[in-house]
Amino acid sequence: MRIVTTMLVTAGLVVSLAACTPASGGGAAADCTPTPSGSISDAVKATGKIGTLPIVIFDSPTSAEKTERTVAIKGDGKVAQQGDTLNVQYSIFNGATGVNIAGTDYTDATLSAFPLNENLLPGFVKTLECSAVGSRVVGVIPPADAFGETGSADLGIEPGQDLVFVADIVSIEAAPPTDGPTTAPLPKADGADQPATAGFPTVVLADDGRPTVTIPDGAPPTELKIAVLKKGDGAEVPPASDVIVHYQGINWNTKEIFDESWARGEPSPFNTAQVIAGFTKALEGQTVGSQVIVIIPPAEGYGEAGRPPSIGGTDTLVFVVDILGLG
Repeated sequence: MRIVTTMLVTAGLVVSLAACTPASGGGAAADCTPTPSGSISDAVKATGKIGTLPIVIFDSPTSAEKTERTVAIKGDGKVAQQGDTLNVQYSIFNGATGVNIAGTDYTDATLSAFPLNENLLPGFVKTLECSAVGSRVVGVIPPADAFGETGSADLGIEPGQDLVFVADIVSIEAAPPTDGPTTAPLPKADGADQPATAGFPTVVLADDGRPTVTIPDGAPPTELKIAVLKKGDGAEVPPASDVIVHYQGINWNTKEIFDESWARGEPSPFNTAQVIAGFTKALEGQTVGSQVIVIIPPAEGYGEAGRPPSIGGTDTLVFVVDILGLG
């Protein structure tokens, strides 16, 4: 199962993330006020049986002023509340072009988890909240609740374009109760500087911790390589744990940044069991406050399929990651 938040949808499925500090949820339907439908969402046709890949038809371009939500198929199961995690099958379309830009293939292997919290795009939260298990919901999401005036090059969303989001609600996991305030994450890695390791890209840090990475000339390593740039003295990252990180991803072959949290101005939370293998191995066993650099060959990343258009099937990835806290 994949866990989805802003990063997944902004980064084109680079890393799957988990909520770290959700609010309590899972109340009755009477306690939930759904986002209203509108003429644009009502006009989207999403036909086919629940749980199967729908046929989605709508007139493009769409131009929603605010997120509209229409229930295409009404389920009678548990109703989702803020803070819950919904397990869904979904399709996302560019509202301007009608092109299907992301989604699952409606098999158990691609079931995806959407945590209804501040880490998910607001338009997705507004579409999914108050939905019952067994439902198919349609959201037409304006830029203000999606990618704004910057768009998402990885997903083929230009500035100012809507999203059309179709989701089948398979199950709901209620948010666990919180036991009080959690420790605030660090603003940047504050560990002790470590000696440079030969063969790795060079990293120069800005005052806010954002790295500038220089990839060396020549072929990349063929095996996974991990080095600690700063050694923190915080808690160790256990297996399959929720972490809060800043990260930057660079394609060794093109020397281009394909995704980073620093550019979005806030760190990203996720679970170490829900990411590409090389990323998991780079973080588990490290300590909070550390900064690590990892070189990930295709076999430990996206394999032969790559992640078009920014990552080819033979491309090696480099990540610099600040480990700021545990969820």
